[in-house]
Amino acid sequence: MEPGPLDRAFRRGRTSLRARRARLQAKAWQVAQCALAAGAAWLIAADLLGHDTPFFAPIAAVLSLGTSYGQRLRRVAEVALGVAIGVLVGDLLVWQFGSGWWQLTAIVALAMTVALLLDGGQLFVNQAAVQSIVVATLIADPGAAFTRWTDALVGGAVALVAATAVPAAPLRRPREQAAVVVRKVSALLRAAGEVMVDGESAPALELLADARSTDHLIRELQAAAEEGMAVVASSPFRVRHRGNLRRMADLVEPLDRSLRSTRVLVRQTAVAAYRRRPVPSGYARLAFDLADATDLVADELAADRMAVAARDRLLAIAAATGAVERTQVLPVEAILAQLRSVVADLLVLTGLDEVESTDALPPPPSR
Repeated sequence: MEPGPLDRAFRRGRTSLRARRARLQAKAWQVAQCALAAGAAWLIAADLLGHDTPFFAPIAAVLSLGTSYGQRLRRVAEVALGVAIGVLVGDLLVWQFGSGWWQLTAIVALAMTVALLLDGGQLFVNQAAVQSIVVATLIADPGAAFTRWTDALVGGAVALVAATAVPAAPLRRPREQAAVVVRKVSALLRAAGEVMVDGESAPALELLADARSTDHLIRELQAAAEEGMAVVASSPFRVRHRGNLRRMADLVEPLDRSLRSTRVLVRQTAVAAYRRRPVPSGYARLAFDLADATDLVADELAADRMAVAARDRLLAIAAATGAVERTQVLPVEAILAQLRSVVADLLVLTGLDEVESTDALPPPPSR
């Protein structure tokens, strides 16, 4: 029975809620970091420096930190300096000339000019302009000259210190997501082996739909690898993890290839089942053995190791592809070819290069 519109809407709502919850969990540390930095900046400016309303201290801290790790130290420096320059220029001109439309025009022009002369990026220039506008309009007070500038410097300094403190979770996420991708490959291989045995088209088509919905796994892996490398670049306390993260980031491409090869294998298996083409039992055994070896690969990646421990098992499966029985049916022959392709892609995850992994495959047996 086809699901009704309410059922589909309910499922989409649950998926959306799950995605939003996952996004919040992924960003929880950055949210807490921004909140603590804002509080610390206010504490320093208000209680230690004695400023009555240190508005710009928490503003500068939060704007500088943001919620992403990419080029974080550079972003913190650019935003903090941009805020400080905008506030300084605004303070100087309001102190000298008061506030009004022509003063605002001059303040924005001068703040952006100074930022450009300092060779600042677009974020730097924009923050200088925005903060000068805030000083000249919302809280124009010639009597508080340079106090706001000091608050901006305090907020930027707090953000710079906070940016060096990063959690270990982004460093673990690339290997955890890599293991998720490989376990999905294993699940697809095992399900494909079951279709080869049963020959039923309905499960085969369901499996094909499942396989075609796996692109997001690679996107999440790529994002996790980029975030991990950004964390290492932004924190001197995490530099020692650079080698492991770089090695894991280099596996994104072979992992993508192995998942793509598995999708093609599933499609060929579904075609054979749909056309009622019997598949030799040896092909199913290869798929099951390959799924077991792939689980071992996932275990090794989850433990932050190259999957060297799985190499011998994969090489044994590679050898078995050269001795398995053959058939004259082209769609079924494509299944064997694709099994061999998956083996070669997985061997790259054990430390072999592409040439070595391809050479490990024996010539296919003659029909």
